[in-house]
Amino acid sequence: MTEEVKSPVQDFDWEAYEKGEMAAPQTREEQMKTYDASLKTAKENEVVTGTVKSIGKREVRVDIGVKSDAIIPVSEFRYNPDLKEGDEVEVFIEALEDKNGQLKLSHKKACQTRSWDRVNQAMENNEVIKGYVKSRTKGGMIVDVFGIEAFLPGSQIDVRPIRDYDVFVDKTMEFKVVKINQEFKNVVVSHKALIEAELEQQKKEIISKLEKGQVLEGKVKNITPYGVFVDLGGVDGLVHITDLSWGRVSDPHEVVELDQDIKVVIIDFDDEKKRIALGLKQLLPHPWESLDPNLKVGDHIKGKVVVMADYGAFVEVQPGVEGLIHVSEMSWSQHLRSAQDFMKVGDEVEAVVLTLDRDERKMSLGIKQLKKDPWEDIEEKYALGSIHTAKVRNFTNFGVFVEIEEGVDGLIHISDLSWTKKIKHPSEFTQVGNDIKVQVLEIDKSNRRLSLGHKQTEENPWDQYEDLFTEGSIHQGTVTEIVDRGAVITLDHDVEGFATPRHLVKEDGTQPKVGETLDFKVIEFNKDTKRVFVSHSRIHEDVKGEAPRAPKPRRGARRNEEESAAAPQIEKTTLGDLDALQALKEQMQKNEKADK
Repeated sequence: MTEEVKSPVQDFDWEAYEKGEMAAPQTREEQMKTYDASLKTAKENEVVTGTVKSIGKREVRVDIGVKSDAIIPVSEFRYNPDLKEGDEVEVFIEALEDKNGQLKLSHKKACQTRSWDRVNQAMENNEVIKGYVKSRTKGGMIVDVFGIEAFLPGSQIDVRPIRDYDVFVDKTMEFKVVKINQEFKNVVVSHKALIEAELEQQKKEIISKLEKGQVLEGKVKNITPYGVFVDLGGVDGLVHITDLSWGRVSDPHEVVELDQDIKVVIIDFDDEKKRIALGLKQLLPHPWESLDPNLKVGDHIKGKVVVMADYGAFVEVQPGVEGLIHVSEMSWSQHLRSAQDFMKVGDEVEAVVLTLDRDERKMSLGIKQLKKDPWEDIEEKYALGSIHTAKVRNFTNFGVFVEIEEGVDGLIHISDLSWTKKIKHPSEFTQVGNDIKVQVLEIDKSNRRLSLGHKQTEENPWDQYEDLFTEGSIHQGTVTEIVDRGAVITLDHDVEGFATPRHLVKEDGTQPKVGETLDFKVIEFNKDTKRVFVSHSRIHEDVKGEAPRAPKPRRGARRNEEESAAAPQIEKTTLGDLDALQALKEQMQKNEKADK
């Protein structure tokens, strides 16, 4: 067996050894303390710098100066393809010893922690930073800033409205941090803020040079229902919808398009020049200046209905030149109607020029003038006594308004509706919209009115009634209405008679009720006033042959009785019984013969 030859320690201090001056060796515990003291101190949840010891396919070994090295997935270093052994990297200490007793580090979390600090610092200092636009999201974009996913709202991408967000994806842009939510670790950035800062300076320069009437070039930035916003190179102005064209514009898209380059004129701006009113139509001559100089009142002109209102229609006779057709100029009829009854937007119409004011740029038109005025030959067309068919238009308490033809109106007085019926209101006799026969009674050409009658179109039955309702004749009648001064009695042929209270007394002394049918004697018939007075009492008094003489009233009482009578026309009955008068007359005749 060969013995191993050990070589002596070259630098061993033999002299000290001989003198016994060599220190006793440390114990293991002391050696461990000395070793621990030589290691770096480290705490969990902090970021420290480590050294890359080795790089594998899946792992990177990092030494931070503690007892052991840590293994970090190589995926956390994908952004740094040039990583090599010996490089220093920042790591986040997640645990000094995990459940397996291993040191646990994260390079990704270290970057995030550093990035969060960096983002907060950028916001505090109003610093401009760079970020990478990763993708689109609802309402905006996702931007990588120092490894943190920040939100870029769509309204903060540019000063102009953005219609295609995808063009910004995969681009590196400059931003400003505008909002941080410390609790939820949310970051909001803005690219628009950078542009606005630049534009603000440009805006001051542009505004300082603005003057009314100045013509500028701009780009259509936004289109709204009420107008168009134009970018004048850092400052916006509004072209109101009424200033887009001399003609009527219902939608600004009819005149301009987004991003279109247009020339505009400055109409007005406020004292601070923050609101700028622009005009587009003002760059063109006013259409009224090109209106036919030979056009005059009375000429016929064609146009298109562009606006409707209850009071009339606006007709565009050429772009930017309009005339108003008032509803009263649409028909010769005097009945109040809406303009929509005659025409609608888009209609092509022909009209007559009624007024023309080139200075005020106003024109009034009429279409009824295209037809002959029916009142020009009214006496020939609707002569007195002629009979026509009219349409009932409306009622009043005193009569019926009818229209014989468009523009020719007339009134039938309530007393001219029927020969026999007593009508309280015209609605009892006819209805609105009905046709009715009329006879022309009177013509008022200056006021464009006709006095008409309906009963005159029928034979006057009172000529026949004079032979039928002779005085003393008896007829059956029905009590249809009772008033203080008597009762209305409906006789044959719907003829209405009247009986005073003393002529209504029945044989048993009672008064009849409404609806009761009795026999009545005619005591007076007046064809001219169309009145018939009847009596029921007279019938049973005549049968008895003892009609009592009415007591002679006192002078004052006689006047009161006459005033309270239902109809003053029956004076014959208030002077006493007619039979008594007849007897007195016969007696007087006998006396006259005796004297002779």
